[in-house]
Amino acid sequence: MTHRLTLAAALGTLLLTPLAATAQQDYVVTAERWGAAQTAAVEAAGGTVVFGHDNAGVAVVRSQAGDFAARLAASEVVSSVTADMMVQWQRPSAAEQQIEADFTNPLNNDRFFNTVQWAPQAIDAPAAWALGCTGAGVRVAVLDGGLFNGHPDLAPNVDVGASRSFVPGQPFNADTGTFWHGTHVAGIIAAIDHDPAVDVNSGVIGIAPKATLVGVKVLHGGSGSFAWVIEGILYAATPQAQGGAGADIINMSLGALFSRSDAGAGELVAAMNKAVNFANRYGVLVVSAAGNNGLNLDHAGDLYVAPAESGSGIAVSSTGPMGFALGATDFERPASYSNYGTSVVHVAAPGGDFELPGNDLCTLPTTNGAPVIVPCWAFDMVLSTTRTGWGWAAGTSMAAPAASAVAAMIKQQNPGISLGRLKTALANSAVDHGKEGRDPFYGRGWVNALRACQY
Repeated sequence: MTHRLTLAAALGTLLLTPLAATAQQDYVVTAERWGAAQTAAVEAAGGTVVFGHDNAGVAVVRSQAGDFAARLAASEVVSSVTADMMVQWQRPSAAEQQIEADFTNPLNNDRFFNTVQWAPQAIDAPAAWALGCTGAGVRVAVLDGGLFNGHPDLAPNVDVGASRSFVPGQPFNADTGTFWHGTHVAGIIAAIDHDPAVDVNSGVIGIAPKATLVGVKVLHGGSGSFAWVIEGILYAATPQAQGGAGADIINMSLGALFSRSDAGAGELVAAMNKAVNFANRYGVLVVSAAGNNGLNLDHAGDLYVAPAESGSGIAVSSTGPMGFALGATDFERPASYSNYGTSVVHVAAPGGDFELPGNDLCTLPTTNGAPVIVPCWAFDMVLSTTRTGWGWAAGTSMAAPAASAVAAMIKQQNPGISLGRLKTALANSAVDHGKEGRDPFYGRGWVNALRACQY
């Protein structure tokens, strides 16, 4: 028996749909640069600019005119005009295992790290923390759904002032349900700890527990438009002095599988590529989930995964044990669902799995309070923060933030490092698994926090 319905971060598969038909339509427009000429052309064609980014050459515009796209394209000052589309970037989870929190009692929070959280130990994060390598001073933007900044494991590390939402009518710290995918991702990166060596003050600890988190909401309930994601990338990558988030690293634990023949998809993905490449030009590392379709992306025909294959960012595959609660230590084991491919995967990281057969219960102790009793397979997933406490999830959505956290540790140790050297350091400090050298599943290797901090 397997537990595929528990996958909390499955990527949407060919769920590209137009925005709801109304008298008003949003478009993603590209140009070599965005300036007065492009804005004037939009207005002359009967539209208004909602969001424009000069240097990236990408804008989101709105119009009620039925012939708007044709009229703007005829202006010859833009490169493409494409109707925006909604995508289910993260499929809803059927059953996350969760532990409710008592946020009024801090003593209840000192519970899970040493006994239940396998991922930080697996990549030697505690040894890195002992060297003072914690991601301090590095800004990581979490482009996702809602980030619950009221969680005691997250609150001190969230830059609320810089956090933004690009989902109309929703603040950055709102979402649906009780899990909150973006909150789970944020905890993997930088759930706090005042003394990382012993974990005395938090329920869970992030791999880079002193990095700064910036919540950039681009999804709601796992869905979002291309425009929201593109706006989020451009905002996150723009320096604070220019009104942006000033991120050093952008984590995108989101994605969808498209056919290159899907109407409009190619143009929208091209606009996303421009946004990712803009971030790279500013020295911002864009880290994306490789996807949970179990595909060899080297031989996927006309299928591709965005943003994993977008621009010059990097993609991360996932690993996880089978039977951690029963003593398994094969943490670098390829996860059953992970996409792979030499042309796409830069590194692999812990993302958890759910393939252990059966529903037998296992019990693991905590450092304070009652032990944790859940199905044995649940312990193989990744434990992190949720809207109501803590919960497990598995997916490349969980692997990407682990790699982002290790990149933040490298950046802390080397504040002036170039983007090219940062990518190289992340890859060269990874542990070589699978085929020697570059491997379809592991890319350049399985991330290791201690080696990264010593690189």
